[in-house]
Parts: sequence; C-alpha cells; structure tokens
Amino acid sequence: MSKFCEITCRKPIMGNKISHANNKIKRKFYLNLSKKRFFLTKKNKWITLKVSSAGIKIINKIGIEKILFLCQKKKLEFK
Repeated sequence: MSKFCEITCRKPIMGNKISHANNKIKRKFYLNLSKKRFFLTKKNKWITLKVSSAGIKIINKIGIEKILFLCQKKKLEFK
C-alpha cells in the first residue's frame, strides 16, 4: 500500500533527523493519509480514496465531482 494522496499527488519526502549533537540521519516525512469514502450523486455510487488532510479540505471546498473531473483531465485514474 503506497503512501500517496490520490487528489494532491503528494508523496513522502526525504529529510534529516538532527540530534542535539547535530548528527544527521536520513528519514521520511509521511503524509497525514486516511481512507475516505465519498458518494457520487450523478453515478449513485460510493468510491473510496486515499487522501491527505489537505486533499479532504480541497474536496470540501470545491466538491468531489468537480475534483474528479479535473483529475480526469490530468489523466489520473481512480478505482
């Protein structure tokens, strides 16, 4: 299961964990992901997306059907 937001297309980024002695160790900064179900009224069905908290805010602001239309223009596929 990949850690990837299906709306914003963001992935984990690499960075350094820095200790008090300024030792640097590689680490990943993960997204705040959650599996969320959305209802499409035009198709009368539920879809499940793995979205970040920023993606949920975008969906609440614009709407799921408009977001899916914009993502289809970018040729992203959803299950």
